[in-house]
Amino acid sequence: MEDPWREMYTIAVIDDDIFIGDMLEKALSKEGYQVIRAYSGTEALLLLERRRPDLILLDLMLPGLSGEQVIEKISDIPVIVVSARTSVDDKVTLLTGGAVDYVTKPFDIRELMARISAQIRAAENQREKSREEKMLIFEEIRMDLETREVSVEGKLVHLTPTEFAVLK
Repeated sequence: MEDPWREMYTIAVIDDDIFIGDMLEKALSKEGYQVIRAYSGTEALLLLERRRPDLILLDLMLPGLSGEQVIEKISDIPVIVVSARTSVDDKVTLLTGGAVDYVTKPFDIRELMARISAQIRAAENQREKSREEKMLIFEEIRMDLETREVSVEGKLVHLTPTEFAVLK
């Protein structure tokens, strides 16, 4: 079942293998994802300074900075490592060091798509949970602690800072 919100998501493909990168871009685009690419570790960091993708597919054996060096610089973006390395030690190190998943090359594209979908769902659930934590709700009154907006029965109510503090 296709997710109607996929077109909202951007995935960064960081891989120096042009064939694999092209294949991933084509498959991801076909599924409705927007794709941005980098071909080296250094280029990846420059790309991530300009754009914030929703998920990163990261190869480890990159020119310039290695995938391990790149992942150390990434925070708050799920990273799925896609690598030919099969060592359990490599996998454990990366999974405990920041990666959310590890897929070994060669891989089945359907499995990778399922893993991507699962990670995006998990990230979206976490964002939703975070939004809910910034919201106070009592019966028909909703207070957004971040935007400082208050609504009663769905209608915005203007409050002074003091009124907001008292109501909170």
